[in-house]
Order: sequence, then structure tokens, then C-alpha cells
Amino acid sequence: MNVFELTRALVDIESITGNEENVGLFLFDYLNGLASQYHGRVERMEVEPHRFNVFAQFGERPVVTLSTHMDTVPPFFPSREDEQDIWGRAACDTKGIIASMITAATALLERGGTNLGLLFVVGEERNSAGAFHASTDPRGSRFLINGEPTENKLAIGSKGALRYELVASGRMAHSAYPELGESAIEKLLDTLADVRKIALPVDEMLGASTLNIGTIGGGRAPNVIPDEARAELLIRLVGDSSTTKQAIAAAARGRVEANEVLEIPALRLGSLDGFETTVVAYTTDIPAFGNTWGQPFLFGPGTIHVAHTLEERVPKRQLLEAVELYQRMVQDLWKRE
Repeated sequence: MNVFELTRALVDIESITGNEENVGLFLFDYLNGLASQYHGRVERMEVEPHRFNVFAQFGERPVVTLSTHMDTVPPFFPSREDEQDIWGRAACDTKGIIASMITAATALLERGGTNLGLLFVVGEERNSAGAFHASTDPRGSRFLINGEPTENKLAIGSKGALRYELVASGRMAHSAYPELGESAIEKLLDTLADVRKIALPVDEMLGASTLNIGTIGGGRAPNVIPDEARAELLIRLVGDSSTTKQAIAAAARGRVEANEVLEIPALRLGSLDGFETTVVAYTTDIPAFGNTWGQPFLFGPGTIHVAHTLEERVPKRQLLEAVELYQRMVQDLWKRE
């Protein structure tokens, strides 16, 4: 398949996080054909039942590994294309990237290249389960090119993430007699009002840290004083999280439980001569790898602005550019070995 055909074939396999098995089987079979032609080997790295990473190795050791994730956010919708774009869930995040990486690797292998790896992982959209698993079983790679939509610019920094669950407890009562109860929702609302007033850090390169109140819920019925309520927060980190954590704890104190769910640090990443650079506000699998697969770089076709939306698409021009640019990156990094 060419890069457009492969992108559409991948998009048309539903692989919402937790349901990556079918796309993993497709990639395993596809890469087996490449491995048989170029003396490589392919394996399934089991993360949990019916969920596995797919790893292909060419040569004695993968000096450079091209990697991205197979899972997607909901809802699934299939591919279509017009003159300019390929549309569909994960067209840019990240099945067009997978297709670009495989096409670039094929071109390098055709010209006699070796010591190259392809690693496609599960779970990035939730908890980076696949990358964490791969970090326990490294294969000697010196450089990791991680794929996310960067509009074919080399990202030299990415924000981190700090996730909290706020849980409020109260006492039920008849709403005609609110003095007999204790409203968990009011406690939560008061806490959220103070959380929104927190002065978040700003970094010269990464910009401002941002806060999103992503979910909120609670209560029993309109005529019942609510005895429970909860909310989920996600803060995009630009540096040290300690002052932000202290501020959240102070806002919650005496009113709600503030449970830290996840922290991913902000990153400064490497650059390469001749590549345009950018900074991204999202997080990636790179922290979960923990440098076990080599020095990380972040690069891929498409824009994050349409990822996770019903308008998700990837420009065909950028797919073709990415095939060429991934080859340049690998060749540049091979020279460092």
C-alpha cells in the first residue's frame, strides 16, 4: 500500500483505547511481510490480555526507533478522502503517522538501511500503558522518534499534565429543609471557584500553565440535598508542579478530598539541524518511555487542532512530506552512532 492507502486502512479499523487488538493484528501481519523481505523480525509485546505493542526490528540493534500509538479516542468514524485530506478518526492522531513511519522505513530498507525499529503501542490516550510496558523491555535503541501531530515541525518542548479528582461528601435531607442536610455540591462548587483563582506558572518557552475542569457530577434528585459530588481537573504543566499542588490542597482543605490521579512532567526535547521547530501544549508517551528507548524526538504530520474532533483529518501533502522527513531524521541519527 502507498501511504494514503495505508492511512485509510488503519483508520477504518476501530481501535478506541482498550480495543486495540484488531489494529495490532493488522500491523503485525503487515510488518511481517516487510520483515520477511528485509531480514527483520516482528513480535507482539503483550501488555495485558488482547492488548499488545507491535515491535519490528531490522538489523542487530535498532539504533533509531520510530514509534507512536495505535489507540484512539471515541467516537469511531471511518475514513474518506478528497483532493487535499484524508478524514476519519485518528487520521492525524496517529494512524497517518503510523503509515508515514512504515512507508519511510520501507524506503530506507530498500536502499540497504538497517539497525532500525518500529514500535507501535497501546493506551497512550488514557495512561500510556503500552509505553510504560515497553520501558521495562528496551532493545538498545539510542534514539526514539515519537510521532504526534506537529505539522511536520520538530517539537522542542511539550507541556506536562497534572490530573486530580475532587470528591465532596455531605448529608442527605429533604430540600424543603436544607438546614437538616449538608450539600456536597455546594462544597465542590466553592472549592472549584477557588481553584479557578489559582495563579498558574508561566514558562518562557512553553507558555502558560492551563486548567480544565473536565467533568463534574453528583447529587441524587432535585428535591434531595446532595450527599456526594465530584469533579475531574487537568492542569497542563510547564515546569515544577509543587506550588500548583500546594494551591489545590489549600483550596480543597476542609471541604473536599483532592486525589492526585496522574502527573506527567513537562519536557524539553532535542532538535536537528535543518528542521523547523515548534512547542506543543499536549503530553505524549515520551515521559512513560523514560529514555529507555533512547534520546527522544517528537515529530509528525497533521495538526492537533483537529485531533479528537469530528473534523479530524490529515493533509495528504503533509503525509508525503513526513515520509521524506522521517527518512532524513533517521539518516541524521544513524550518523551519530
